[in-house]
Amino acid sequence: MKRFIDTLKNIFSIEELRTRILNTLLFITIFRLGSFVVLPGIEPDRMNFSAQGLLGLLDTFLGGAFSKASIFALGIMPYISASIAIQLLTMALPYFQKMQKEGESGRKKLNQITRVLTIIVTFAQGITYLKTTVPDEALLVSRSIFTVSSVFILIAGTMFCMWLGERITDKGVGNGISMLIMIGIVSRFPGAIYQEFASRGSSQILIFVLELVALYFVIMGAVMLTQAVRRVPIQYAKQVVGNRAIGGGQRQYLPLKVNAAGVMPIIFAQALMFVPSLVASLFAETSDFASNVATIFATYTTWQYNVLFGVLIIVFTFFYTAISVNPQQIADDMKRGGGFIPGIKPGQQTSDYISTVLDRITFPGAIMLAIVAILPALASLVGMTSSFAQFFGGTSLLIMVGVVLDTLQQIESYLLMRRYEGLMKSGRIKGRTESIAV
Repeated sequence: MKRFIDTLKNIFSIEELRTRILNTLLFITIFRLGSFVVLPGIEPDRMNFSAQGLLGLLDTFLGGAFSKASIFALGIMPYISASIAIQLLTMALPYFQKMQKEGESGRKKLNQITRVLTIIVTFAQGITYLKTTVPDEALLVSRSIFTVSSVFILIAGTMFCMWLGERITDKGVGNGISMLIMIGIVSRFPGAIYQEFASRGSSQILIFVLELVALYFVIMGAVMLTQAVRRVPIQYAKQVVGNRAIGGGQRQYLPLKVNAAGVMPIIFAQALMFVPSLVASLFAETSDFASNVATIFATYTTWQYNVLFGVLIIVFTFFYTAISVNPQQIADDMKRGGGFIPGIKPGQQTSDYISTVLDRITFPGAIMLAIVAILPALASLVGMTSSFAQFFGGTSLLIMVGVVLDTLQQIESYLLMRRYEGLMKSGRIKGRTESIAV
């Protein structure tokens, strides 16, 4: 306890770090207050929102702003969608690849394109959201006036959330966009614990305590999955500059992450899981089989749903790892820097070796990611409330763990720069954004 108090004193004794933490808390407070401001022209008590499937996941990310018809109802999600689209285009189209290699000017152009695409995505999602989520009985004005005004308000709200995220990144602690998503998720955690405690009652207090212990071990498992790496040794040859030999015999490591895809496979798989139920419901009136399929895949606790969900996660893990980690580029960078893997020739053989290692570690990583994704369904089956079960795995847990690790890593860097002790005795904290040492 004394070490913890001393660490807090060291953190707030650094003026820059103290200012950044206070700025982060201020921006987060503004974001949370905005999520309670309802769109004008609507009666929120008449909303009949059903938090199921992908819509329920969005409501979790946005801290309930989606179901409240808030001015931040879409939050930062359109920006996330636009960023993913630009990232995929960067990997597929030479025009975007060239722009990415132009340095700071290219990065500014990509950011500008992402912002414009964010407005377009918000416009499309806003119209769909208002049409499908807000019923006529909840409106205080005509539908046309409400739609036109609310679309502009939703676009402004999304751009303001994006601005808050950028300000947190520049003047706060951690990655601002990820921080806003995490805050939305964490904001529902106290209520979920209370609901679970109330459902168990005083007669089942021991079961409630065991559930909290199980949650602790699940979080530790998610931390292990997030930080697990396969370290490939790299040897650097001697370089002669003038009459001096420099860099001789240096050995570093290439950290290949077991879960290089992060939470993206779960998000992609979750987005597709409504398709079987949607397609089957079209033929439900004429086919008993289609009716059964629609019923099975409309519930996330059925074994058929979770088997398909797990398979999709495994497939998307390999797909996203393949497009996000380029063994050929890593091998070329190592060759230009005078580095090589002991026993492996530089160039194509190094690329093939890295690809083989990636395939071997991605499969167990994909299996573990699939298990984490279906844990909420298992928790619901054993009697937990759905709100509390969502914190036992899935996207919510991985996002929270990743953001907390990134933030703690940045705080620890400030402490070590000022010659203070780090946050951990056993070693430095590793976040998701750790660069590859080549």
